[in-house]
Amino acid sequence: MTARTSDNSLTDTASQLRNAIVRTSRALRQDAAGETGLSPATTAALASIGRSGPLTPSELAEIERVKRPTMTRTLACLEREGLIERTPDPADGRSSLVAVNEAGREHLARLRRRKSAYLARRLRKLDPAEVETLARAAELLERIREDERG
Repeated sequence: MTARTSDNSLTDTASQLRNAIVRTSRALRQDAAGETGLSPATTAALASIGRSGPLTPSELAEIERVKRPTMTRTLACLEREGLIERTPDPADGRSSLVAVNEAGREHLARLRRRKSAYLARRLRKLDPAEVETLARAAELLERIREDERG
């Protein structure tokens, strides 16, 4: 295979993979949304807090790539739902740190179980070789993600 063919093939594969990932991610979010009144953006913020918290609102806004006022509204929603708690930021008395509380952890665990069940229902329709291919693809996607960070 020539370098030019390889580049074209890689670009085509990357495009197909991106489309499949985006569509699958959207389907997972939509299926999980049936359980919660939270928007996908609010759920994503809760997951980021759970993964990286405690965080300042500014740090969370940066992670979620939104402006601080948008994150302030999102955090107010999460507080109203009883899913996070705020504590004073010891490094800056004018700010706070947000962390997922027990109710938030339970909420995230329910959503993860629901999303896994959604995928498992679909995997049952595939033959074992196809499931193995997807398992290998998951490993490779994780490796790509880790290479980006390291």
